[in-house]
Amino acid sequence: MYQSAKSLYQQCESQRFNFLDRGREAAKLTIPHLLPPEGFHPTSRLETPYQGIGARGVNNLSSKLLLALFPANAPFFRLTMDQSELNKMEEEMQEDAQGLRTELDRALAKIERSTTQSMEVEAYRVGLYECLRHLVVSGNALIYLPEQGGLRVFHLDRFVVKRDPMGNVTHIVVLETVAPTELPEEVRGEIKMESNEKTCDLYTAVVKQPDGKYKVWQEVKGVVLPESVGEYKEENLEWIPLRWSRIDGESYGRGFVEEYLGDLISLNGLSRAILEGSVAAAKLLFLVNPNGSTEIDEITDAPNGAVINGNREEIGTLQADKFNDFRVAQETMFKIEERLAHAFLLNSNVVRQAERVTAEEIRMLSQELEATLGGLYSLLSQELQLPLVTKTLNRLVKTKKIPKLPEGVVRPAITTGVDALGRGNDLNRLDLFLGGAQQVVGPQAIAQYVSVGEYFKRRATSLGVDPEGLVKTDEQIQQEMQQAQMAQMAQQLGPNAIKTASDQFMQQEELAAQSE
Repeated sequence: MYQSAKSLYQQCESQRFNFLDRGREAAKLTIPHLLPPEGFHPTSRLETPYQGIGARGVNNLSSKLLLALFPANAPFFRLTMDQSELNKMEEEMQEDAQGLRTELDRALAKIERSTTQSMEVEAYRVGLYECLRHLVVSGNALIYLPEQGGLRVFHLDRFVVKRDPMGNVTHIVVLETVAPTELPEEVRGEIKMESNEKTCDLYTAVVKQPDGKYKVWQEVKGVVLPESVGEYKEENLEWIPLRWSRIDGESYGRGFVEEYLGDLISLNGLSRAILEGSVAAAKLLFLVNPNGSTEIDEITDAPNGAVINGNREEIGTLQADKFNDFRVAQETMFKIEERLAHAFLLNSNVVRQAERVTAEEIRMLSQELEATLGGLYSLLSQELQLPLVTKTLNRLVKTKKIPKLPEGVVRPAITTGVDALGRGNDLNRLDLFLGGAQQVVGPQAIAQYVSVGEYFKRRATSLGVDPEGLVKTDEQIQQEMQQAQMAQMAQQLGPNAIKTASDQFMQQEELAAQSE
């Protein structure tokens, strides 16, 4: 009935070898414990790199991505309704179309907050940070999101994946090492354990069927666990395979560190050479002329500040005349560090070396570097953010914490990553437009030709702030102006003039209503 999960793992393992080997090399130069070498045991020792910019860059870039994709205390997605369905509903309720839209927005916003709160309670952020570090280093990671509990991350040496030419996942097999006591009692009686075996391999297979659904099962030593067998739609699948880059024809991604592996190897070698050379140069040795009159024992045994017989010209210190060589190596190392700092968005090294660096230069350069990750945002929004939101929504619907959403009518839309970069660029262009116009025609022309209310709305949208209820409408401003005028008239002319003006205003309103 089932193909052996172990044989399926072994079939796909050969395609993973090169990616795993490169990932381990990248981890060796950055954070070795992320993807240790084959045969590593928790009691084994890992080789420490001779430079720390690799680890610092990985942690910094992962933290920036985490904040950009999953901002704290703010939803990274919005639930949107299909426009055609919304138009139909508004046509049916013509009299209260605006009220309908407002009520729908409030209901969807409530669901968004519940979903975001659930992710924070389940501590998704901890697992996502680990996942992003693995993506930066090895280019691949696998997320397991069960119906109950938090989020688990599998490393590249613990899973295999296979994709079709379009990049859709067709096979996933995960390898775990468990103790027999963790298995169901009925399974323990069927498997045969050797006397020296304390653990066994548990394989979890996910295979796409011709109907588009995924069949999932687990097995130990060829025995299938009955409770693990299931069939899921793609949106309900508990496994999310991730990759840093998308390359046609390849089932795995390539990490960000791999793109700069040459610089890291060079920097590591130069750092080691300078360190070892500095240790050798720091060694203090006194050389005494063997044919001279100065006694070696007198120099060795003399206390500090003592006066002894000797000739200064017969005594010297050993020096390594390698200063210029060290300087060349150090300057080369600094240039490599600068390139890596720019690549990993290390802000302290982003700023040019100059006496005066303006804040605008820092902002523009940082924005330019972050904008280079736009392609990555696009990939992660489709393969990480959307599946994560969809599966979390389905889980909350099953537990009846939120109502079931109409299928095909309400969809999640990601509001971070590329969208956030686009809104930031819109904001910059908007501010440049107003700033340039003010310099050319002056603030009076700006007040005459530019709608202040529309500017506030567009600025709020660019910053991701909902202007509803925050920015006053034209009707509210007009009403406040009328109230201010009436109050001013009351002070100047008295209450009779207010009554007369109010009656005239009411008559104008009635005439306008009759004409309609």
